[in-house]
Amino acid sequence: MAANDDDESTAVVVGVLAGIALAVIAVIYGASAGKLALPDAKAPMEQGAEIAPVGEALAKVHFAVGSAALSEADQAVVGKTLDALASNPSAIVLLSGFHDPSGDAVRNAELARERAVAVRDALVAAGVAADRVKLRKPESTLGSGSDEEGRRVEIRVQ
Repeated sequence: MAANDDDESTAVVVGVLAGIALAVIAVIYGASAGKLALPDAKAPMEQGAEIAPVGEALAKVHFAVGSAALSEADQAVVGKTLDALASNPSAIVLLSGFHDPSGDAVRNAELARERAVAVRDALVAAGVAADRVKLRKPESTLGSGSDEEGRRVEIRVQ
């Protein structure tokens, strides 16, 4: 029986060590996968990522395919946002960039983020304090919405 006990204890030790090794691999893999999924950190953005959208969007800014450039017409949206902020000095602006589920998911998320940053930069250039503008994590549009809806940034003032 002593030999049998040694075999069982060896199996338990090997099982425990294998479990620890798998746990370490899972943590390392999870951490590296999380880094790959994060958007480029060229500008501080995720400061407001946990803020949930409330109510209807004040405005939507739509972009051309593959572009993060605001059009001249979008400057009216900036003016509408400034008016809403002026009426509520403690309000913040919440920007949500969207992308459709087609194509490369990582590139789409980066582009949605770049679009939200472009709107943020336009608001800041128009005089909105940077700490009043929060950006959410890029979101993918679902369902059968138009292609244009997949290339938008929603602006909420809350």
